Amino acid sequence: MSSHCLLQVSVRACCRAMSSHCLLQVSVRACCRAMSSHCLLQVSVRACCRAMSSHCLLQVSVRACCRAMSSHCLLQVSVRACCRAMSSHCLLQVSVRACCRAMSSHCLLQVSVRACCRAMSSHCLLQVSVRACCRAMSSHCLLQVSVRACCRAMSSHCLLQDMSYYCCVELQGPEEQLLATLSKLTSKEAGPTFAAAMCVSGRRQGSVVVYRAEQYPLQPLGPVTFLWRPRTQGRGQDDQGSQGSTHRQLWIWAHPTMKPDLLPELQAVCQCSEAVLPPAPVELPVPQPALAPTSTPAPTPTLAHGPGACPEAEQASGSGSKRKWSSGEREAAGPAAKKLLGNSTTSATTPVTWRSCTTGIVISDLTMEMVRYRLIGPLSHSVLTETLAPATHCDAASKAGPSPFWWSDHCRDDCNMTLHRQQAGVFNILKGVYSTAEVPAGSVLGLTVDDPRLTLPNKRSMAVSDIRKEQGENEERRRELMLKGIPEHLSQSSLWDRSVRDNVTHNKMTDQELNRLRNDVLVPGSRLPTPLQGRVPVLLVQQSGKSQGTEMGSWGMGWDLLLPKAWGMAFWVPLVYRGVRIGGLRMSLKHTQNKGEPHFPHDYPDCPAGARFQEEQEAELLAKFRRRPPAKRTNYIKHGCLAPFRCPWQQLAEEWELIVKEGGGGEEAVAPMEQEVTPPQSNFTVLRNRKSLRQLSAWCRPTSSKCQRARNLGSTPPLNRNVAASLLSAHGGGSLVWTRLSLLTKGQPEQHALVCVPTADDLQLVGKEPGCTGPQEPLHTDHFKSRVKRLRKKDHNKPGASSSAKPENKQSDPASTSAPSVNPGPEPSSSSSLTLGPDITTPSSSCTSALTLGLWPEPLPSVTSHCSRVTLGWVTQGDFSLSAGCGEALGFLSLTGLLHTLLRQPDSQRGLVLLRNPGSMQYRFAKINIEV
Repeated sequence: MSSHCLLQVSVRACCRAMSSHCLLQVSVRACCRAMSSHCLLQVSVRACCRAMSSHCLLQVSVRACCRAMSSHCLLQVSVRACCRAMSSHCLLQVSVRACCRAMSSHCLLQVSVRACCRAMSSHCLLQVSVRACCRAMSSHCLLQVSVRACCRAMSSHCLLQDMSYYCCVELQGPEEQLLATLSKLTSKEAGPTFAAAMCVSGRRQGSVVVYRAEQYPLQPLGPVTFLWRPRTQGRGQDDQGSQGSTHRQLWIWAHPTMKPDLLPELQAVCQCSEAVLPPAPVELPVPQPALAPTSTPAPTPTLAHGPGACPEAEQASGSGSKRKWSSGEREAAGPAAKKLLGNSTTSATTPVTWRSCTTGIVISDLTMEMVRYRLIGPLSHSVLTETLAPATHCDAASKAGPSPFWWSDHCRDDCNMTLHRQQAGVFNILKGVYSTAEVPAGSVLGLTVDDPRLTLPNKRSMAVSDIRKEQGENEERRRELMLKGIPEHLSQSSLWDRSVRDNVTHNKMTDQELNRLRNDVLVPGSRLPTPLQGRVPVLLVQQSGKSQGTEMGSWGMGWDLLLPKAWGMAFWVPLVYRGVRIGGLRMSLKHTQNKGEPHFPHDYPDCPAGARFQEEQEAELLAKFRRRPPAKRTNYIKHGCLAPFRCPWQQLAEEWELIVKEGGGGEEAVAPMEQEVTPPQSNFTVLRNRKSLRQLSAWCRPTSSKCQRARNLGSTPPLNRNVAASLLSAHGGGSLVWTRLSLLTKGQPEQHALVCVPTADDLQLVGKEPGCTGPQEPLHTDHFKSRVKRLRKKDHNKPGASSSAKPENKQSDPASTSAPSVNPGPEPSSSSSLTLGPDITTPSSSCTSALTLGLWPEPLPSVTSHCSRVTLGWVTQGDFSLSAGCGEALGFLSLTGLLHTLLRQPDSQRGLVLLRNPGSMQYRFAKINIEV
């Protein structure tokens, strides 16, 4: 570049792109005003031309700019000039075009890379970009892009999720025996059970939390959804579920992490210990294309790689060659390849069916035997009505002779066809429904549909409902559907029969055969004829929406679509072509968060699966924390956070029991609780008694997130010491309460945030200034920092020592022995004086766990009195709720602490708590919402 060729190229390119030279003149005039004599420009140009021969232009320009930009005047001038010149973005286009022409051989890119490498010797350029990205991503803007798009789909159109990973357990037997055995796993105090009238009839899907046999309210296993087969049976069904009205069939759907606990419990309760050997896996030949036979078949095959190819063919064809079989070659190659259809998650010899000789109950594991899709949104019914079409009837010729397909035998019975026409009529009524929420929650509709691949549109479109056209025709039937729901006999489906499911799965038409049918159609794009194997039985189950709060009621409602296995992709692609948006596991979590419902296993800490999940989550978060450099880690000790990666529920429940038992609240402590409180339990439990939850909901004055309007308390007794003592004695002091916390002002709650009790001064502050932010936590002192540094120095001096060295003698360390458990800041108020003594708050001197900078070692001190505000509970999930328009958190509070707090608060401010994120010192006011 000694002859200034690069400069000339850019000048010529700019001259061609800027025909009127107006942009150049503006920049020159602006620079002339900023630099009264053009000396700086001339010096830089000449110096750069001389220095660019050895790639030192960058250093010269950096030094020159640093001298000229001592007061940032040069930057301001260029910014102002560019802003005036870039009013129509012309400057950017010119530079892009010029650079593209100059970078034809990537020379300009190499220069910039080398210059940046020299400038980034101290990582200054990288740090700037990282800091900018961290500031931009401080509110998770990158994550919010996908979350907001999915929430818009759930609010205005439809979101599709694959729920096939849920495990299905089938129970068959006499109805009396099934209800008697299942009643041991549930309790009516926690809500409707398996014996609910609407659910037993088969019209509605139910949900319940199951426990170990006769252990309620202790030892819960988790939530399940169940579906009974309707009693009304159509003729022509020879399945075991149609042996009479007393012989019933039940499906129980559970999360896969819950299956190892649920299945053995069901076997023990139903006394199903006799295992039934599974049948041999079904082997099906791969469908082959119907090719016309050739007159002179080739003597040897020409396919290089195939299941039936011989070694001679592989050697003759050579590597990388792909050839097709001819008809003669296929016959000479031998039998076609086989494919196996079965559950790939378990071994073929593992039993999946167990029966009982005493109770007559048969348990079958139907995991991976069905496909379950969930459509969430107000237009889910429109997507289904456009995607699915009720099955067409068979002609007379198909009915007359025997057929290997199930639909031909099904059509021979007039009762079955009458039922099919009624189900198709109800399905067509859904086209005139304005929203999915108009259908009663949990309604079940059985249906047989044609293969949706036959009606696949040419391009993707958005499914909408034409309400004006459809409402005029079936207005009366639509109103009856909204009020009474789907009749019981219309919930019947052939999907309950195992023989039908296997027949539909094994006789599915392949995509190759379907494409051949499309090729034979005379008019491209017309509907394909429906083959006999193109009828699929399905089940449609309505899912309820948001029932927590008063804003955006029924948000998140939708439909569940149940299919036989092997038909997942055949329905997935047509649904996507109707404009649905796809969501994964993260959106399932966001869906339950916005609905204000607990998510399994995140929000079930008293279940075995929830406990295992919290242990795995703690290990994952701790490993992520330790991967960061020590200087970039958050010091949770200084923030007053004892457990930033887990929630010690057991310690919280035990400490609150001791606080109330010892009367730590002073003169205002609850005196009757001292005699009636039970001793600390071995394990904590979550309160699920609906009657008690309604009382707590009324005492907390449950309100919505925005309006804060109080609800009608009804016949709930007023809160006093005697009522609180009786409630506490009935459920024990080790119980936790599921709550939904709504922030009164700005803020975004995070996971494992602390929920604390506000002091009297805090309540006075929020009374005077309703929009105040809240108090702040004083900075704590990290007494373990010096010890960690000494351990690091010791490990550095000993190269063979492990990085996770343990302290040798903690008592000899003056910094650790004199470390108090609470912060040395200002003295807490009356609410924070509930301490448990030095034996609990002071860390043990025999602690041998490895020290990590910024984290408290085990065992933890008092979790309730560690901060200036008494801890009441923790948040399990928190974020900005797009359905409520404010920050919302879901978590658990101690029942003892909640009653103690409500009794000490004035009536006008009951239910106010403080919420603080683990990495923040700022408390924010929140409102407790306990809704059943």
